[in-house]
Amino acid sequence: MSFLSRLFGTEPDPKEAFRPLWQRIVELAREPEWYRDCGVPDTVDGRYDMITTVLAVVLIRMEKSPELMTPSVHLTELFVDDMDGQLREQGIGDPALGKHMGRMMSAMGGRLGAFRDAFAADRTSVESAIARNLTLHQGITPAALALRLEGLHAQLETLGPAAILNAEIPR
Repeated sequence: MSFLSRLFGTEPDPKEAFRPLWQRIVELAREPEWYRDCGVPDTVDGRYDMITTVLAVVLIRMEKSPELMTPSVHLTELFVDDMDGQLREQGIGDPALGKHMGRMMSAMGGRLGAFRDAFAADRTSVESAIARNLTLHQGITPAALALRLEGLHAQLETLGPAAILNAEIPR
């Protein structure tokens, strides 16, 4: 019944409560330092790389708090909704949309696993995860990006669940 209530607008969609967190993740991913200082191309693909990477780092933190597990699912749903809308804006229609979304979700899952393992190891592992999962400008090493991602990861580790849910992730 809840699905029908949401479909007909009588019950709010629970994931909407997490839209401010999703918007904060997108804001963080659009910070110019990623592109100017860390070698990420300021292109559609480069921005997608940073959105999925920042989202992965936030999800890794959310995994550590049981009370953030359900919100992490809703956050992922917001990512899917946003990517679906972006693809449609680019003119990709229903016949090809599923294939594109499948690739995007696969990339997101790959980054999540790669960075989860890398943050549990060391800087070299983070740099290797970047080299395997993101495209940087020709000749740029992943060192600066690794340093900045490790900083974001460390910062998130200091935040409690309420701060994360309230999108209180400082710059």
